[in-house]
Amino acid sequence: MGNNTLSSTPSDAAYVAVTGGSGFVGGNLVSALTDLGKQVVIVDLAEPPAALSGLPGVQFRRTDLRDYGETLLALRDVDTVYHLAGNASGTRSVENPRFDFQMNGLATCNVGNACVELGVRRMVFMSSAIVYGTPQAFPMTEEHPICPFLPYGASKYAGELHLRSLYDAMGLPVVIGRSFVVYGPGEDPRTAGGEVSQFLRWQLNELPIPVVGDIDHKTRDFVHVADVCAALITLAESGKPGEAYNIGGGEEVSMRELAAAVGEATGRPARLQADASQLEDSFRLVADISKLRDIGYRPRVPLDQGLKSLAEELGTFPELPSVTVAFKRDPGT
Repeated sequence: MGNNTLSSTPSDAAYVAVTGGSGFVGGNLVSALTDLGKQVVIVDLAEPPAALSGLPGVQFRRTDLRDYGETLLALRDVDTVYHLAGNASGTRSVENPRFDFQMNGLATCNVGNACVELGVRRMVFMSSAIVYGTPQAFPMTEEHPICPFLPYGASKYAGELHLRSLYDAMGLPVVIGRSFVVYGPGEDPRTAGGEVSQFLRWQLNELPIPVVGDIDHKTRDFVHVADVCAALITLAESGKPGEAYNIGGGEEVSMRELAAAVGEATGRPARLQADASQLEDSFRLVADISKLRDIGYRPRVPLDQGLKSLAEELGTFPELPSVTVAFKRDPGT
C-alpha cells in the first residue's frame, strides 16, 4: 500500500498511533508501547525528541489535527489510536479559549471521524478530571456531575461528547480516560502546572515552595506518568467502548503532606510559602479508581518512589517553573 493511500481496514502489520506523541504523557506512552514491541506512529505538530524518534519501529507524521485531510493521512494503516494531542493548560484556555477549543474540541472531532472512516479497532481518548469542575463528592466517581469551570474542561468534555455520539451513531470503539494530576519525567516547566514537579523544582533550587490556597484542605490525587500509560494501555485492551474511566492513584495527598514527602525525597526539609488569600482550588480532588481496577489496572509507582526518581532525574538547580495557574482572566488584559 502506498504512503498516500487511505485504508478502511487495518492490516496485520498496522501501527499504533499516539497523537501528541512528542509531548509529556505522549512521549512516555510511545516508550511504553515500544517496550511492548509495538510499531508506533507519532502524530504531532512538534518534532519528537531524538530519544523517541530513534526507538525501533517508531515513525513521525507531522500533522495539524485541526485539518481533517491531514488527520486522515496521518492515521492511515493504524489499528489503535491513542488521542493525547491538544492544549493541556487550563491557564492558556483562559487566555485564549478559541485556540483551546480548536486544539481540544475540533481536533478530537477530526480524530474521531477519521477513526470511523478508517475503521480502527480501538480509540482511547485522554480526557481530564477537570471536566467534573469543583468536586461535590469524595472520592469522585465517573458518575460525578459534569460542570467544568474552565474553557479547558469545557473543550475536553466537548471532545468526550462528540466521541460518544460517534460511538452511539456509528459504532466508534472509543474508550475515555479522565486523568487526575499527572507527574513524572519529561514535563516542561514552562507549561506544567502540577504541584509535584513544581514543588521539586523549587526545592532543588534551595528555595521556599510557593503554594496558593489552604495547604491542609487543598488535596490532590497524584498519579505517575508510568501508571497513566499503563492505564491507557489497559483501556485499549480491556476498556468498554463508550465508557469513561478515572485515571489516578486513588490516594489523597494535601499540599502539606506533599511538601513533607518532597523533603524526604531530597534529604532536606521543604519550606512552604503559603498564600491563603485565594481559596478557589482548595478542594479535595481525588479519584475513585475502582472502575479501572475492575478491568485490571493497578497503580505501581507510590508517591515517595516517584518523587525520589524524579528528583534524581532533575538534578541540582533545575529550571524553575514559570507557569502560573489562572482560573479567571485579569480584567485589565
